[in-house]
Amino acid sequence: MSSLINRVKPSKSVRPDPAPSRWAWRMQRLMLTPTFRFGLRIGMPFCLSMIAGTIYLADDARRGQITDIYTNTRASIEQRPEFMVKLMAIDGVQDQLAADVRAALPIEFPTSSFDLDLPVMRATLMELPGVKQATLRIKPGGLLHVDVQPRVPVAVWRTEDGLVLVDIEGRAIGTITHRGERNDLPLVVGDGADAHLTEALQLSRAATPLGDRLRGLVRMGARRWDIVLDRDQRILLPETGAVQALERVIALEGAQEVLTRDVARVDMRLAQRPTVQMNKEATQEWWRIRQISGQ
Repeated sequence: MSSLINRVKPSKSVRPDPAPSRWAWRMQRLMLTPTFRFGLRIGMPFCLSMIAGTIYLADDARRGQITDIYTNTRASIEQRPEFMVKLMAIDGVQDQLAADVRAALPIEFPTSSFDLDLPVMRATLMELPGVKQATLRIKPGGLLHVDVQPRVPVAVWRTEDGLVLVDIEGRAIGTITHRGERNDLPLVVGDGADAHLTEALQLSRAATPLGDRLRGLVRMGARRWDIVLDRDQRILLPETGAVQALERVIALEGAQEVLTRDVARVDMRLAQRPTVQMNKEATQEWWRIRQISGQ
């Protein structure tokens, strides 16, 4: 009997395997991959949004409606009174250059500040011959403030095309019809004269004792200067030390009145041997006197 009971006694239940299935294990491994998680969290929503947006914007009527909304919204913001520019003020220049600045910026007021490209406008002003620097700002109250630093003429350069006003950098500023318009500026002539204006101004200042006798400075062979005086007199200066050579001539004029005499040329190109050349009439008279004296 006991053997029978032992035979029919139920056996213990088999414990299920806790390990996941093969597909579940692969999915868990895939979820641990950073790239897959990034695509699932960002890439998939992005793609769905792109698909939905493409489908929505495939209709021309919807695209036109969105464009109209954007255009009207932007226009309503740009045309607000606080963004409108009503007038332009120019500082630093006057007369003709101020007129040139206004002509270079043909703006119809009032206009929105969003329609004004200040860097492009500044580049346009910098192309004007008489403008050295320019600054543009939009001030409260709808004012476009243009601050211009003009180029200052320091000499009159005589070229084949006429008389040109140049600044210290040799940049052409404008033209004049005749010399009398700017008698306050020295006259320079010759190729390369515009590139050596600093030396020309130094010579002009050194020649101040000569007064109104100074007619101009001529650049010779793009190497050196000649000082031109009235009565067709010339002072030939060396390539180096030109100012010092001119000062020596002025000192001789003060002591011996060299330039007051019938002298055509004072050659200072050789510092050790200055040369004085008489004019044609004085030379002929000198020869006549020698012939009379029998020398």
